[in-house]
Amino acid sequence: MQTDAVGPVAPPQTSAAPTQAPEHDRRRLAGVLTMVGSGLSNQVGAATGALAFPVLGPVGVVAVRQYVAAVVLTAVGRPRLRTFTWRQWWPVLLLALVFGTMNLSLYSAIDRVGLGLAVTLEFLGPLTIALAASRRRLDACCAVVAGAGAVILMRPQPSTDYVGMGLGLLAAVCWASYILLNRTVGRRIPGAQGSAAAAGVSALMFLPVGALVVVQHPPTAASVAYAVAAGVLSSAVPYLADLFTLRRVPARFFGLFMSVNPVLAAAVGWVVLGQGLG
Repeated sequence: MQTDAVGPVAPPQTSAAPTQAPEHDRRRLAGVLTMVGSGLSNQVGAATGALAFPVLGPVGVVAVRQYVAAVVLTAVGRPRLRTFTWRQWWPVLLLALVFGTMNLSLYSAIDRVGLGLAVTLEFLGPLTIALAASRRRLDACCAVVAGAGAVILMRPQPSTDYVGMGLGLLAAVCWASYILLNRTVGRRIPGAQGSAAAAGVSALMFLPVGALVVVQHPPTAASVAYAVAAGVLSSAVPYLADLFTLRRVPARFFGLFMSVNPVLAAAVGWVVLGQGLG
């Protein structure tokens, strides 16, 4: 340490930015890898669930998905419901409603227009989130290209299944809401308690639906196995992964990176279900 007439002179302070930057990069990289794994798990689960459509139908598969997600997430999150305040409960309740509606509309769309197109339409939701947070002209141009690509894939014509495409767009609105609500829940409730509570409420909403499906369409062992696998791969795994990711990357970045999902859906739909995009 140097000294002068006044007293000791402290050594120059080094900036903390160089040490913080690698940590920030590691967190971002962990978020990206988690998003890739989540997307692949989600699409494989959706294709697996579609294999149960002939027996259970989309509604039955979604009901089983909700039950499985509730069981897994409750075991992991162990929510302390009695400690929740109304400020914590209202986003949980909205998330439960959005969660169920998103899955039901997406699976109904898959049943009508195929996995690739349904997920492409659903992706417009997170894309909108990404663009809403951006002010760059390049992003606006990308939005125009993405919209044109969606129109080309839909190929509107008299025989087009507009109901199926409408369900895909409804899933897009739900997915955008899911991103924002999941981020809010993650900030207000520690750990996975909020996610577990939302999954549990959503499962309760589907109990009457599941009972009706069992009466009208007696399930087989294979169909139940497919639906349970869909619940694990498309609900429990992505739900926890998204909660982990949204705490490490901005919502805009999360929405933009979700553009990988239509690609994964098209590939998985072709390999597992034999579906191809024109």
